[in-house]
Amino acid sequence: MIISAIMFLKMALTIGPTEMAPLLPWPDNVWAGVTVEDQSAIYRIDDLRSIPASVRFISFEPLLSPLEGLNLDGIHWAIVGGESGPGARPMETCWVKDIHNQCSIQNVPFFFKQWGGVQKHKNGRVLDNQTWDEYPEPQYALAIK
Repeated sequence: MIISAIMFLKMALTIGPTEMAPLLPWPDNVWAGVTVEDQSAIYRIDDLRSIPASVRFISFEPLLSPLEGLNLDGIHWAIVGGESGPGARPMETCWVKDIHNQCSIQNVPFFFKQWGGVQKHKNGRVLDNQTWDEYPEPQYALAIK
């Protein structure tokens, strides 16, 4: 007899991964992520690599500037999006394309969430004439024989 159970996926997103790392046992269904909005926050990627999560992801939201020297080694997923709501700062197309290119080169799944803006629904989420909905390999199911 095979019994299948679905494990809930939990995502822990922070700007301070070094404080978060020792707090959790990091089972396979808990993913760890950091927010990187501009060059001043890129150090968080190195901090994220120290977390023994089965999936480590970066949320480039809101993306506020170009990112230079983006090293995605040990990263399993990248999410990119613009700022939304009143006072939203603009996101440049070339910033998004650069991250997408780095993800392609470094074999990291790329998810483009939105262009953002004051009325984000009007700006959509299309990049280069398509939507990007790539995900890391899931580890959802547990089979017991």
